[in-house]
Amino acid sequence: MTPRRRPLVRAVAWLACVGGLAALGAAVGVAAPAVWTRAMAADRVLTADQAPARDVAIVFGAEVYDSGRPSPYLQARLDLAVELYRTDKARVLVVSGDNAEAHHRETTNMKAYLVEAGVPARRIVEDEHGLDTYDTCVRARDVLGVTEALLVSQRYHLPRAVATCRAVGVDAVGVGDVSVKQTSRRWNEFAARELGANLKMVWDLVTRRAPSADGDPDAVADALAG
Repeated sequence: MTPRRRPLVRAVAWLACVGGLAALGAAVGVAAPAVWTRAMAADRVLTADQAPARDVAIVFGAEVYDSGRPSPYLQARLDLAVELYRTDKARVLVVSGDNAEAHHRETTNMKAYLVEAGVPARRIVEDEHGLDTYDTCVRARDVLGVTEALLVSQRYHLPRAVATCRAVGVDAVGVGDVSVKQTSRRWNEFAARELGANLKMVWDLVTRRAPSADGDPDAVADALAG
């Protein structure tokens, strides 16, 4: 090798090493939150039959159509919540989502669906500012006074939901839907997004982001007594 080429070879080798370390760091950065999430949710993502009885089940919001009809993902969550209520696994259902007009009044339409399915309105509490998973968990604790709950969502979402709630002090067990996996082309896409969502979860937990504090602090207690 000529003397002139040696510095170039060294530079290429150095860049390759740096690139490899950067890739390794990125991989660790993505994998670590996922591993922690799975550990926090270990043995806590169950079927409706396996779920313990709790006073409260929290249903996470999802897409509502212009007509007010819940999307298949949200409908599956609501149907699962109805099952939990009917089998005495949950006494009160908290529907949590973004109730702004731009989001087609998620919680209003979630409650309407549950009432039509036979759940008494007095047993349903709307959390109108559950804008994301972290907001829902923190507001359950700080606004609604919930210390333990069943969490209702699709199965791929529940490890993050359970981990978040447990990290902020809500003893949570997830009850997961898998029914839409058979008919939805986007299940795998949504499941893959959880890797990025785990990173946001860690950031929210570390920074202790404060969600909206609006809401009725007696809503769950009144629903339990009603």
